Amino acid sequence: MPDLPWWRAHRDALLALADQRTPRYVYHLDTVRHRARALQAHVRADRYLYAVKANGHPDVIGALAAEGLRPECVSWDEIAHVRALRPALDPAEILYTPNFAPRAEVARALAEGVRVTIDNASTLDAWADVWRGHDVFVRVDPGVGKGHHAHVRTAGTASKFGVDAADLGALAERARALDVRVVGLHAHVGSGVDETDTWGETARILAAHADAHFPDARVLDVGGGLPVPTGGAAPFDLAAAGRALAAFRTERPEFQVWVEPGRYLVADAGVLLARVTQVKRKGDVRYVGLDTGMNSLVRPALYGAHHDIVNLSRLGAEAEGVAEIVGPICETGDAFAHARPFPHAEEGDVVVIGTAGAYGAVMASSYNRRAPAEEVAM
Repeated sequence: MPDLPWWRAHRDALLALADQRTPRYVYHLDTVRHRARALQAHVRADRYLYAVKANGHPDVIGALAAEGLRPECVSWDEIAHVRALRPALDPAEILYTPNFAPRAEVARALAEGVRVTIDNASTLDAWADVWRGHDVFVRVDPGVGKGHHAHVRTAGTASKFGVDAADLGALAERARALDVRVVGLHAHVGSGVDETDTWGETARILAAHADAHFPDARVLDVGGGLPVPTGGAAPFDLAAAGRALAAFRTERPEFQVWVEPGRYLVADAGVLLARVTQVKRKGDVRYVGLDTGMNSLVRPALYGAHHDIVNLSRLGAEAEGVAEIVGPICETGDAFAHARPFPHAEEGDVVVIGTAGAYGAVMASSYNRRAPAEEVAM
């Protein structure tokens, strides 16, 4: 089991990688494996999936596949990416949970034997020829979203995801008319959810809908959403989440329960290496500028996400006050941290940005024509 944060024990290796080139994402595969094993040790589920959208690096996908996790994909391109990396994978092992995807994409997935989730009841009428005769999952909106930011709460009427509970009866009738068999129900309430009973609560909601409308639904996928604490916050009690889910499984043993974390598995395994380009003072404010910004890691700008940031060149140095840690992108919002305690910094120093293994490179862009950070695994 690697100690977290793993990068402290690999400082020399990271500095050597930075000497070759920055910016760079670096993924520690032993940490990925450890997280997968911890999940399976503490949470008893019938199937463990990995939300590929969190990090699609081939070595990360390979490491999780070796630990027995199946892929959960949200686009045809993700499906194609996984299948190129794992050509022997049975398409039925892939769970595809699209949202407002085009008809042709859904039709292709069904035709190739991928397990597809209905996210919009109206498509059963509009795309009857596509759905007819298939076994499917249905994504249910449990009614209340949870998570660390409004942009990651994926339930409730303000969210674009899932079928409203009031529409499930009509969906079930239309599915029967088309010989569509609903064999599973899916829900995901959001990301960074720190209540340990969320999976158990979600399972009970899905079971009630299965009882009411879907007699063939024997699989309940309770989604992901496990938090990844930063800034010295206490670790999430994964064992307590496992106990809550186990209580449901004891109550309703007729159901299979699936879980599909993403960020929990890979966030702590990744860091973003960047180099200080300039230091500037404006009045009492110190700015430490890096050679990459929101083009590589947009989460702080998009969600106000907290990432631990350390001057790796001066590891262990005391803070000399607070600083704005910013990038080179022509946007006021191009900042990794505000008023963050930070040590002395000079041009050329290597900075490590932690918990960057999820929703980092996959959300990157070439804004301002600046190439985002490359990716390497170790």
